[in-house]
Amino acid sequence: MAKLLRMFFFVCIVRPLIMIIIGLNVFDKRRLPLTGPAIIAPNHNSHLDTLTLLSLWPIAKIDQVHPVAAADYFLSHPVMAWFSLNVIGIIPIERQKKDPGDDPLATSSEALERGDILIIFPEGSRGLPEIMNHFKSGISRLAERHPAVPIVPIFMHGLGKSLPKGDFLLVPFFCDVFIGEPIYWQGSVEATMAAYKSSMESLAANRDAPAWE
Repeated sequence: MAKLLRMFFFVCIVRPLIMIIIGLNVFDKRRLPLTGPAIIAPNHNSHLDTLTLLSLWPIAKIDQVHPVAAADYFLSHPVMAWFSLNVIGIIPIERQKKDPGDDPLATSSEALERGDILIIFPEGSRGLPEIMNHFKSGISRLAERHPAVPIVPIFMHGLGKSLPKGDFLLVPFFCDVFIGEPIYWQGSVEATMAAYKSSMESLAANRDAPAWE
């Protein structure tokens, strides 16, 4: 039932919203993994980021793609928790350890072992419109556990103007999505994050490129 509800939501609500009202230019879509395990690592400026990313996959694949999201926020209210888990399909993560032995990455690691595709925002929370913040090392620490799993950097431009942090009024504005070449575990957390940062900076430099898919 949850799978059918999720497919209905994306076919009837998300796709029309993203493709028609906002408009999407996708660059190098061939780099988007259609099978897992894989880690999708985009920048984060808007509430629309997750829905936009999920709209990139064929509907038949949507059940394999899961955003990793903060449990303290998305599970804070019963209705939001139900919607987040059953419709958006999040994998909740605890941002603060409740016990020294807790492993915040355990559920994400298990999902990769199942062959899922995870969407993880290395910036953590949404930042200022169209500005990249400091990257946290969670994707690199997952890569250390799963060195054969690709990390696919994605840079999005425009959604910070459509629905920036703190706003609730949607403004139609074209969004560009630049999909980078996959990177893998580089032998250390620092080297892996450096490779990711370099890739994101290169993708961001293309933000004024002509539209093509």
